[in-house]
Amino acid sequence: MNRSELIEAVADRLEVRRQEAADAVEAVIETIKAEVAKGEKVAITGFGSFEKRVREARWVRNPQTG
Repeated sequence: MNRSELIEAVADRLEVRRQEAADAVEAVIETIKAEVAKGEKVAITGFGSFEKRVREARWVRNPQTG
């Protein structure tokens, strides 16, 4: 399911206009992004959890150019 399908599902379930559902979905996503960016962990029971992780850079080699 992509973002537009999620918006349609929310609009149908809540019986609201598509724009209202889009605003609600965007508000949730932006709130999750803001909290994760601050270093907080966001956990939604039954859905998933989001947290910021720092990973080391990867060194790769292009097999064609060496």
